[in-house]
Amino acid sequence: MNFTSTELLTLLAGYLWPLFRIAALITASAVFGGRLLPMRIKLVFALALTIVIAPVLPPPPAIDMFSLTGFVVVLQQVLIGVAMGFTLQLVFSAFVLGGQVIALTMGLGFASLNDPATGVIVPTVSQIYSIFVTLVFFAINGHLVMIEVIATSFYTLPVGATGLSVDGLWSLLSWAGYMFSGAVLMALPAVASMLVVNVGFGVMTRAAPQLNIFAIGFPVIMTLGFVVILVSLPSITPQFENILQGGFALMRELAGGR
Repeated sequence: MNFTSTELLTLLAGYLWPLFRIAALITASAVFGGRLLPMRIKLVFALALTIVIAPVLPPPPAIDMFSLTGFVVVLQQVLIGVAMGFTLQLVFSAFVLGGQVIALTMGLGFASLNDPATGVIVPTVSQIYSIFVTLVFFAINGHLVMIEVIATSFYTLPVGATGLSVDGLWSLLSWAGYMFSGAVLMALPAVASMLVVNVGFGVMTRAAPQLNIFAIGFPVIMTLGFVVILVSLPSITPQFENILQGGFALMRELAGGR
């Protein structure tokens, strides 16, 4: 069998250009892009997805890979993948932020540790919620939906010199505000409970000024905070599913779908 250089470059482009979008998504996403996974595993995962997805994709555009237009196509694919991965990152960041609000309300804002997934210092409560929503993500087959979204994006937004639209980028920036509202909704039961406890301690302090409120208030608030977290933990799953569905809808919108 004889292959010309043009045929070999076309075959190579059919795999390389989808690889850039898929690898960018995996690197920027919250679950697979963390520092816990070595770069080799991420690369192998991206290559495996590309080998499975590329044969069923539309034919690549007739663009020279080593031309200026080919370089623009590579940048567009990386930008699309990063934007979709960043959307998934915002979903998980909402619960990390909610955990920070709960930790500050409980008086555990100082109990921080280095998150191995993101490489930043977060409160221990945030780490608990981060691990919980990650397990829920795999339990509800969120990783399979993510693969379906990235595969469908090659049909709604084929490989080419055109990429994300200005409206899509603006939708991504606007949706980032939903991270804060989702964090507030998640932390609302704990914040309201701690507010009632603090009001009760304030009344006790006025009624008995000789009572050392700092000696008994801190352990009581911390204990009640853990009780509230335990009671409200089952309600986190539907909240996470709603925010995740919104994130996947935005990813489809960024890729030109609805």
